[in-house]
Amino acid sequence: EKYRLKGEMKGASDGHKLELFERLVKTREFDARMRRLFRQGRFEGTYYSQIGQAACDVVIAFQMRKEDFVGPSHRDLGASTGKNIPLKYLAAQVYNRVDSPDEGRYTACHYWHPDYWVMQPATSIAMNWVAATGAAFGFKMLKRNNVAVAFCGDAATAHGDFHEACNFAGVHALPIVYVVQNNLWGESLPVSLTTALTDLSHRADAYGFPGITIDGNDVVQVWNTTREALERARSGGGPTLIEMKTYRWFGHSDIDPADYRSEDEVQAWMERDPIPRYEDYLREKGLLDDEILAEIQERVRQEIEEAIDFAEASARPEPDAYLSEVFAEEYPGFEVLGRESGEDA
Repeated sequence: EKYRLKGEMKGASDGHKLELFERLVKTREFDARMRRLFRQGRFEGTYYSQIGQAACDVVIAFQMRKEDFVGPSHRDLGASTGKNIPLKYLAAQVYNRVDSPDEGRYTACHYWHPDYWVMQPATSIAMNWVAATGAAFGFKMLKRNNVAVAFCGDAATAHGDFHEACNFAGVHALPIVYVVQNNLWGESLPVSLTTALTDLSHRADAYGFPGITIDGNDVVQVWNTTREALERARSGGGPTLIEMKTYRWFGHSDIDPADYRSEDEVQAWMERDPIPRYEDYLREKGLLDDEILAEIQERVRQEIEEAIDFAEASARPEPDAYLSEVFAEEYPGFEVLGRESGEDA
């Protein structure tokens, strides 16, 4: 009862509410399945789990148009599932296989797909903030009725790229929504050691556009707040910065035991899990029952298993693949050629 969802989801049909629920379930179950596969040694590298904070990006991405631009960070699985990128491509990305969007060249958990206007996350923290701002600037220059959304964590707001992007967006009133997922920890560093602010939404005060802080685990509140921000951006009103208070259940990555946090803190946030809260909300509205839930779970289970089969059947990239699609080779549409070794600069 303490965390019961209240209010109406503005502009959301009953069908949209159930479809959003399925995207949230899909994100959670895919994430949990990948964590198990990592422990089984089924793919290399590491894994960044988003469990606990998926509502922050699934809900806003779900409301975006296909041609709207998304600049995710690592861990932003929900930015891709929210935009309905097929799970098979996301699984292939985790596995670093040739059938992933980058043909296995990069790293696990950097979810993206160019056909859905979701950019590949950069390992450099907050670099996606700059790229998404550039996309928003392009939309405005071309007079296109599209918006951009960028995601980052709490610690990223202390990076220079964050501030440069926000300042530029404020000056030019760009069609962009910035989402800060404040999960209280920048890897192992508490937010209190990265900023003296209580609410990171006040960062926006310096750049002349609105900032708002909300419960990132309240699907109804996230829906209404992001809907308003997207409409504002699309209508020429400029940027909005939304801080979403949330929490990741597990470590920074799955090789991090997260022993810098107390068990009481973790348990308290698990009780605020956004998915069962939203499930109860739908049941109270008469939109969800056990039969519908079972159907959703079966569809999700089937897509996940098919995605895993797709990824594991996909080949690993050959070593020379890492030398292609870089500045030293010709790039389609640009006359950019690398110099031969030993040639004068």
